[in-house]
Amino acid sequence: MSNAATINVTTRTIELAELGPESPLPTVQPLLEPPYAVDGGIPAEIVEGASWGKAKNIYPYPLQDAYTRETSATGLTAVVLENEHLKATFLPQLGGRLWQLTDKDTGKELLHTGDRIQFANLALRNAWFAGGIEWNIGTRGHSPTTCAPLHTAVVRTPEGREVLRMWEFDRLREVVFQIDAWLPAGSKVLFTAVRIRNPNDHAVPMYWWSNAAIPMTPETRVIAPAGRAYATGYDGSMTVVRPADFQGIDATWPARNPHAADFFFDLAPEQRRWEVAMDDAGDGLALISSPRLRGRKLFVWGGNAGGHRWQEWLTPSSQGEEPRRYAEIQAGLAQTQFEHVSMPAGTSWQWVEAYGNARLDPSQAGGAWDAAVGHAGERVDALVSEEAVEAALADSARWADLAPTEFVAAGSGWGALERARRHASGMDWIDESGTPFADESLTADQAPWLDLLTANAGIVEKPFEASVSEEARQPFGGAGSFVRGLDWEDLLAAARNESAEAAFHHAVMVHARADATNAEDMQAVIGMYRRAMGGLVTADTIAAGNHPDGIVGAGAPLGNRSLPLALRGLGLALMAAGEVDEGLIQLNFACHYAPGNRALLLEAMSLAVDNGWPEMVFDVLERAPASLLSLGRVKFLQARAHADAGNRGAAAAILKAGIEVPDLREGANSITELWRRVCPGEDVPEQYQFSMR
Repeated sequence: MSNAATINVTTRTIELAELGPESPLPTVQPLLEPPYAVDGGIPAEIVEGASWGKAKNIYPYPLQDAYTRETSATGLTAVVLENEHLKATFLPQLGGRLWQLTDKDTGKELLHTGDRIQFANLALRNAWFAGGIEWNIGTRGHSPTTCAPLHTAVVRTPEGREVLRMWEFDRLREVVFQIDAWLPAGSKVLFTAVRIRNPNDHAVPMYWWSNAAIPMTPETRVIAPAGRAYATGYDGSMTVVRPADFQGIDATWPARNPHAADFFFDLAPEQRRWEVAMDDAGDGLALISSPRLRGRKLFVWGGNAGGHRWQEWLTPSSQGEEPRRYAEIQAGLAQTQFEHVSMPAGTSWQWVEAYGNARLDPSQAGGAWDAAVGHAGERVDALVSEEAVEAALADSARWADLAPTEFVAAGSGWGALERARRHASGMDWIDESGTPFADESLTADQAPWLDLLTANAGIVEKPFEASVSEEARQPFGGAGSFVRGLDWEDLLAAARNESAEAAFHHAVMVHARADATNAEDMQAVIGMYRRAMGGLVTADTIAAGNHPDGIVGAGAPLGNRSLPLALRGLGLALMAAGEVDEGLIQLNFACHYAPGNRALLLEAMSLAVDNGWPEMVFDVLERAPASLLSLGRVKFLQARAHADAGNRGAAAAILKAGIEVPDLREGANSITELWRRVCPGEDVPEQYQFSMR
């Protein structure tokens, strides 16, 4: 057997659902999160950390919500790190997911994985998939980059070691993150080093959690060095518990939990950071890190019908195949996932994670909690010592800025645009030596914004100052993508760049950063959208087939792409300001101008039924193309509208015919609730049971 450690770039064929195009709608809507009460015996540090830093929305990232349930064999770029003990497979095109980690000594897969990837609505941008180890940055939730490609390369160190590097610019916090992974010859652990750099002149709320899906059987146990934890059960509360004695069960055996739950282990500050899973033979994933990665968590789906349904939804089993269950062990910067940590201006954070098989003795690890923790701690130390982790951290710091040797895959062009933006505005940026954002990564998404920077190069710092009036006008021509930043707003507000499109994008940026609960903020946003359109849209305007005139003296009015989005933004702002009926009217007008815009129609219909306007659903669908009428979410909204309009029979007929909503939201129980309304006394079909409680 060879003792060499290798990195190979290959192709992995996986049954993959089509992700579909990104949503054209700017993500100005507040994040949909259930409220949680983080108090009542919870330490002040956690309460304080949970009280700030939450992102209003995920703007400027667009949603990824156009996927289906259909899969096809798809070749994905894979990077395989291998030595005599371990084989690790990364998927750069899907968030850099560590998709597979095989313990070659036992032949066991340490991660829950498979040959099929099915997307579902669990992430900040909607699309998410189960399996492997994912890397989450920015704010609470599955990362905006979890289903997006990362820049990827191989780095060769002066010592001759090959390191896999993946990196990207996070548009939410405007920081750069990189993940370095290497597998030394003879090592029984895979090392990953994460570095985050904040180039801003202000502190940013930071969040990071590495989430590992592990195979779960009735014999699976998860151990971390803490006697208590902070638990949430998707009921809006957080409580202090002892996981080994929780509501009459030992919850550290994941399969014993009847309902979905999170357990954030309360590790002492001086305690080594680790968490380990074991199966009936004592094998399983150990997750060990340097001290900065403080938090440890166990997530379980629960053994009820909803928990089983969600796992089958995410990891479908073939006919006749035993369902494959999983749990998750996770590690993060804070003690819980409700907190953000303040990352000072201009700083860089780095830590190391190590993954391997701790090979526990099940007779000891399966016993009383304290003894199990003691035994697991000894095996973790034997697997990889604290000194080895510290040495890996020192190595990764030396390698962090080494230039890539061989490029493997390209990420987005937003990092390259950010560099151009910061240079134009005189803002600080990172040293790109180790994480280059090549101009070749720029695409049509970034082109209009790069053109805007170029057109204003050399003009005074504030383009709206009087001296700029002497400059030749070059109206902004619009963009299908969105950016944020006061410097961008300055450019769009400059007389030199004035156009209806500039006014529209400026309105979107202000909308995204405004307080949706502040009436004054919303009135300002309403005025900005109306100015961009240059006139009111009324039923008479629609009936006559006319468009608003645009801004007088500022060139062409809004085009067919932007006008419906401006009406949509106006409608959302009106609704937030309390003018719900007028807001829905504007949303309906938006659908008139863009009857084939799937995302717009679905949002408008959802808001209509949520606000007591079921007839609007039928009005919107009269103009929709046939291709939209077959969508599962459309059928569900039709059924809701029928039920709300008093036609329960029509609603029941739709549900009994069978519907499948690919982007059903995690924790949603809406189909079950509708079934009980329109089919009283009849058992809810198994395929509609998604309740987390």
